[in-house]
Amino acid sequence: MDKVSEQIKSKIRAVNDFPKKGIVFRDITTALKDASTLSLIVDRLASEFTGKIDLVVAIESRGFIFGMPLAYKLGAGFVPIRKRGKLPAETYCASYDLEYGSDTIEMHKDAIEKGQTVLLVDDLLATGGTAKSACELITKAGGKLIASAFLIELTALNGKEKLKNTAPVFSLIKY
Repeated sequence: MDKVSEQIKSKIRAVNDFPKKGIVFRDITTALKDASTLSLIVDRLASEFTGKIDLVVAIESRGFIFGMPLAYKLGAGFVPIRKRGKLPAETYCASYDLEYGSDTIEMHKDAIEKGQTVLLVDDLLATGGTAKSACELITKAGGKLIASAFLIELTALNGKEKLKNTAPVFSLIKY
């Protein structure tokens, strides 16, 4: 891990037994409230993808935190992927499994023009279900997925494995 990633990692708080006993929650709010750390995160993510991206697609809701400033920094457009029922126009949808059930995400059908280069962004890669579904939406819309980028990757959960047939995965910090 490089010096910048280590600096960012030092600002992320570990909260034990949240949301349930045995879980260590990586709380990014402590990094976000520090202006210099927030700038480091956005600048570091942008440095990986400068000049390659037409659209930044981010997953609701914490992906929006990084998606919008990253799109601005890259001179790209921004596309939100939201939970079912939150978007007003015609959508593509994809479902994924959760620990106890399933969930569905959606993206407007007209959000991506065929062939546009796309960067998928979210705060966390855990099991990879949500990210894989987001990749499916991007592909269904005709986008060319360049990479998926995450602030944090929880490597023990093997989420990167679910994304191996999509595009390269970039994680700024790994636990």
